[in-house]
Amino acid sequence: MRTIAASLFISLDGVVEEPGNWHFPYFNDEMGAAVAAQSADTLLLGRKTYDSFAGAWPAIEAEGGEDAGYAKTLGDARKIVVSRQALEFTWRNSELLRGDLIEAVTALKNEPGGRIAMSGSISVIRQLLQAGLLDELHLLVHPIAVRKGQHLFDEADQPVPLELVKSETFTTGVLYLVYRPAKAS
Repeated sequence: MRTIAASLFISLDGVVEEPGNWHFPYFNDEMGAAVAAQSADTLLLGRKTYDSFAGAWPAIEAEGGEDAGYAKTLGDARKIVVSRQALEFTWRNSELLRGDLIEAVTALKNEPGGRIAMSGSISVIRQLLQAGLLDELHLLVHPIAVRKGQHLFDEADQPVPLELVKSETFTTGVLYLVYRPAKAS
């Protein structure tokens, strides 16, 4: 069975919205290596994240600069977009997830292939966590309190028990934390 790993930039106070407004001062080679190591043959993205990626990465690849190799890797990956509306795709290897999210992702996990990666797409990550379909949660916790914006976890009746499986501290003060769903006790 394929695994799904979600990666997020997150502030110390739990904000995941608009990391472009606060993330870049903390980006360094350590973080770049951590992000690059999370590559996968399939990307599962919400529509807003897809629009953001499709608006940037193809041009970065075409320009041939420092990040062109990573941009090509993203372009070559299969991109499955979660959206309730029909979309016209401009980035190669992109397709719309069809049907119910939980049923479609369950089927996707059972297909042959490698790892499935996610970035951004908070509402999708929340739903997959709740359904027990997310295998790993990679958090790059930035030493900043943003104080406004969408948080990773919203209010709910049930807690989400997680197990820390890896931690690393970068020289910028960013904590790289990898969690898996905790096994029932």
